[in-house]
Amino acid sequence: MDKKDLKILSILQKNGATPIAELAEAVGLSSTPCWRRVQKLQDDGVIRGHVVLCDAAKLNVAVTVFVSLRTSQHSDAWMKKFMQGTRDIPEIVEIYRMSGDIDYLLKIVVPDIAGYDAVYKRLIKSVDLQDVSSSFAMEVLKSTTALPLDYVQ
Repeated sequence: MDKKDLKILSILQKNGATPIAELAEAVGLSSTPCWRRVQKLQDDGVIRGHVVLCDAAKLNVAVTVFVSLRTSQHSDAWMKKFMQGTRDIPEIVEIYRMSGDIDYLLKIVVPDIAGYDAVYKRLIKSVDLQDVSSSFAMEVLKSTTALPLDYVQ
């Protein structure tokens, strides 16, 4: 990847719907070579897809809950059951397997505490858990989907 590719990525991370002509002008290329670069970035898996970012409050899911899970089971069968159970809960928008004191960290979006309680009940039915700890986000101080591009070699 060269500087033009990084500039393309920087622009597209801010607005994935940027027209090719505008993108090409911003990076100093004509439309066809710019389009080819975007296609190559997609073919190489650098650009994984295009999405629309929605306003959580306008969709009535403005409450974000971070849930720390600990389990006493670390088998492949438990993991498959966990993934199957959480896959069917749309309010769970992110899941991370962690190092340290907790095994999994979930990001959940709901309309209110009652909404979280319903998700919690569905979650604990899916697999055996040793400990569940929930923290409600009070305020979003930073939220971005843009990845840093300074580390590309």
